[in-house]
Amino acid sequence: MILVDEIAAAQARVLGAGGERVFAPAALSPAAVAALIDHTLLKPEAGEEQVRALVAEAVAYGFASVCVNPIWTPLCAELLVGSPTKVCTVIGFPFGATLPAIKVFEVEAVAALGAQEVDMVLSVGHLRDGDFHRVYRDIAEVAAAAHANGLLLKVILETGLLTDAQKVAGCVITQAAGADFVKTATGFSGGGATVEDIALMRRTVGPVLGVKAAGGVRTAVDALRMVAAGATRIGSSSGVRIVEELRASTPLPAESSGAAY
Repeated sequence: MILVDEIAAAQARVLGAGGERVFAPAALSPAAVAALIDHTLLKPEAGEEQVRALVAEAVAYGFASVCVNPIWTPLCAELLVGSPTKVCTVIGFPFGATLPAIKVFEVEAVAALGAQEVDMVLSVGHLRDGDFHRVYRDIAEVAAAAHANGLLLKVILETGLLTDAQKVAGCVITQAAGADFVKTATGFSGGGATVEDIALMRRTVGPVLGVKAAGGVRTAVDALRMVAAGATRIGSSSGVRIVEELRASTPLPAESSGAAY
């Protein structure tokens, strides 16, 4: 089956399912939730002190990874030697409008600096235009470079800019191109993770591909609902808050930072 036919078939299957589901929060321990979290700091103004604090929190809480801008990759790699917490960075971020060759160069550069996972933004404009083969080639080239360097690849759809049909298409292309995860959003272009989008993405990719919820996941209830809907990774700058809420089994006061991610 050619790519456009795969996309059309998935759209008919997923979007024709109908029926709105309610997702009760999953029942997970604080440690189990912590192990799903990419502890994230992607603010452009973040400095070394903040990055060091991020890493210390990630180690203390047992987060899956720290997700930082590429310039902080070597520092995180140095600080996390011997730790199960991975170093994750971003590619073509935050707009996805970078040339594929540049995205590949970024992957190779951060791999040499100690990155273990990369989150790339796909070409959102091409996806919205229906130029599916160009989107496929973009992801496939990055996936090949990532895997050649032993890196896990997550692909950001930027769901807040897409229709449901385009979200399904993005998931199908991501899976066909050989990525390891499909991810909701950067947190920089409006919108963010919703349980409806996570459920749609999971229905599209099936049980094997990872699904990462990112953008606006700030509380324990947010995180548990995303997991119940099908997320296997959570990207958040509020990882400490999420775990502390679970430990206390009661919501903490709302944050006032306004952080989008």
